Amino acid sequence: MHKDSTGSRMGMWIFLFTELILFGGLFLLYAIYSNRYPQEFSDAAKNLSLLLGSVNTVVLLTSSLFVVLSIINLRSNSKRDALMYLIGTIVCALIFLMIKGVEWHGKFEHGLFPNSLVMQNKPKGEMIFFSLYFLLTGLHAVHVLIGAFLLSIMAWWIHTGKLTEENDIFLENSGLYWHLVDLIWIYIFPLFYVVVP
Repeated sequence: MHKDSTGSRMGMWIFLFTELILFGGLFLLYAIYSNRYPQEFSDAAKNLSLLLGSVNTVVLLTSSLFVVLSIINLRSNSKRDALMYLIGTIVCALIFLMIKGVEWHGKFEHGLFPNSLVMQNKPKGEMIFFSLYFLLTGLHAVHVLIGAFLLSIMAWWIHTGKLTEENDIFLENSGLYWHLVDLIWIYIFPLFYVVVP
């Protein structure tokens, strides 16, 4: 099989750059509105659970470590350990999504979602805060799902012997994507969970 590891890496970095532009634009939008409505953003942030956000941060950082360990083990021809670490990453992704689901469920129960009757009676800044919260965390959750799907394919390929230390570029690129997912969360977490006026 013909391999072009350099081209593959370059293609992945270009793709990741486009993702950074997408989220960077949304972060810029957040910065503009948080500067305009600092007190309302701070008040709205009090409705989020710092504990759940912190746990999710630890879960994602752990998942990134597991991806690195998976790549290292695959390159050392320790496929069993590579597979176990990859499964650990996927489990972390599912835990992250479950916690995010609990958070979202709580917001919907209390009417803290865009265009709800509760939100229509809130100050404009709080409405914008929750609109951005659902937009950014929802888009991030989609990226977590995509990443978990890619890593599941990599795990299957390791299991079946299709992915080896000789063609580890597929796992490396999937790992790069996963690190981007984690990096984005590192920005989302303080913007929404640790807001001060």
